[in-house]
Amino acid sequence: MKAVILAGGKGTRLGSLTRDIPKPMIPVNGKPLLEYQVELCARYGLAEVILLVNHLKEPIINHFKNGEHHGIKINYFEEPQPLGTVGGIKEIEAQLDSDFLVLYGDVMMEMDLQRLFRFHTEKQSEATLVVHPNDHPFDSDLVEMDDEDRITAIHPKPHPEGFRYHNMVNAAAYVFSPQIFKYLDKGVKADFGKDIFPKIVKQLKMFGYNTPEYLKDMGTPDRLQQVEADLVKGKVQRRSLSQKQKAIFLDRDGVLNYDTALIHKPEDLELYPFTASALKQINATDFLAVVTTNQSVVARNLTTIEGLGDIHKKMETELGNDGAKLDGIYFCPHHPDKGFPEENPVYKIDCECRKPKPGMLLQAAEKFNIDLQSSYMVGDSERDIEAGKRAGCTTIGVRTGHALKKSKVQPDYIFENLAEAVDFVVDEPFRAVLEKIDRNTTRPTIISVGGQSRSGKSVLATYLQKELEKEGLEVQRIQLDDWILPKEKRVAEKDVFHNFQMPVLEKDLKNFFAGNTIKAPGYRVHPSWPSEPVTYKPIDYDVLIIEGVVALSSDYIREQSSICIYKSVDEGQRKNRFLNFYRWKGYEDEEISKLWELRKRIEFDIIERDKQRADIVI
Repeated sequence: MKAVILAGGKGTRLGSLTRDIPKPMIPVNGKPLLEYQVELCARYGLAEVILLVNHLKEPIINHFKNGEHHGIKINYFEEPQPLGTVGGIKEIEAQLDSDFLVLYGDVMMEMDLQRLFRFHTEKQSEATLVVHPNDHPFDSDLVEMDDEDRITAIHPKPHPEGFRYHNMVNAAAYVFSPQIFKYLDKGVKADFGKDIFPKIVKQLKMFGYNTPEYLKDMGTPDRLQQVEADLVKGKVQRRSLSQKQKAIFLDRDGVLNYDTALIHKPEDLELYPFTASALKQINATDFLAVVTTNQSVVARNLTTIEGLGDIHKKMETELGNDGAKLDGIYFCPHHPDKGFPEENPVYKIDCECRKPKPGMLLQAAEKFNIDLQSSYMVGDSERDIEAGKRAGCTTIGVRTGHALKKSKVQPDYIFENLAEAVDFVVDEPFRAVLEKIDRNTTRPTIISVGGQSRSGKSVLATYLQKELEKEGLEVQRIQLDDWILPKEKRVAEKDVFHNFQMPVLEKDLKNFFAGNTIKAPGYRVHPSWPSEPVTYKPIDYDVLIIEGVVALSSDYIREQSSICIYKSVDEGQRKNRFLNFYRWKGYEDEEISKLWELRKRIEFDIIERDKQRADIVI
């Protein structure tokens, strides 16, 4: 296959940077932008690159010559006059008698071209457009596709006021068959996105290849600066689908938007105030943002696939207006329960995509080459968490939407909402603590994590456990909450040690360290969750994590510990967490206020002293 690279642009928006050199020759981290594209073509074994040149062509020709030093044959075609993105390609029609790749010389890109070419071949496409969501869809050429990736409509910019769209943008990279030449006029200046594609979308077999890989136009100084920063940080290279990606999978209703039950009209969907900013935070990282949502409204005949698409158009438009994007949206329209007169029987099936099955996550993983074990699933229901666990992801529950009430499957982490969850995943606030853990001790490392209620101890302990397990260490964890007396068995005004059954707890731990299996009563975090005894079996562990409010209060636990960590948090923040936690459990605000004052007397002041006993205070 040959590649044609359009390298004749003037780059007027870049001002003085392009006064003496053409836009594609602007240096990015010490190398001309165009050279990255030529090297990409050579790396994937293309036979030849044809550079279409015009403005300031000499620097290009002098740099690349015949391509020998770049590992690929390079030829040139000089446009006698600027012919847009179309005219120059029509002029070299005789040299392009088989499928060919078209790239724009002012776009920094890193793509797995083999995946692109395979897609083009498998679809028997006559024109494959590389497309992707971006953070400014409102001023981009937009593409609509069906379930088979066939392009059904093109919407060139500018868009009419109030226009709702899927955020799927023409990324300005194409694979064409020679059939395209039938629709190009020789000697006529034209643009593919504006003049050609909208006219031929119904006449040619056109498909959209959606990829999260790095394709960014460098048309302004700000974008040039961003591209250079991304290149230096390695983000450009990491985005190639030749490498494993990682994702944050997101349920829709109750995570991104208020769950008002069976949303089946666009006007019923209302995003949370924090949704766009949380997604923008994901977009700035190496994580993909992928929605996986059960939408039985189709099977229930409350709407159609097209109607569901209109709901998603509203969501994507509002997010796009705020500079946020989703890399993929996967939905299950099915429901297994049959026999209702109003149902749509086509979708009343027991499918492989409906959560708690992991089908949608697996589809996305195949499409985007996602490493599921490095990925997260964020949801508000048992179905979400179970699907994430089945797929091998780290699971995060949020207390919005269904808020995991009545869930029998517990997530790895629980946060108040998506914003808090994303902050944790992106910022990795406990990375510095992890680096202080000594892995080279001659005996098993025992980490004790204590601190006030609602200070984040469990989050810290889970993080340490998961990260150490990624290093290949065998980690066991004991949660001291499993010894807490149920509410009905507590004695008023007895202190925290009574509530944790301290003598029983320490006796059990001594048995555990003596090599015996122990059984704790278990703790019900939410009233609707099951409460069952918990068995702890001594195994040949490398690391043992003991976590709970009283972990550093016990002389015995501290004596066994290799390192003692006290998790601290600002009292105002902790009080807010306390309030939200007990609201989630069904308490009224007046009850919570009284409980806070009680706990202050019997617990908070006592546990505060443990800060002095810690090796590390966070």
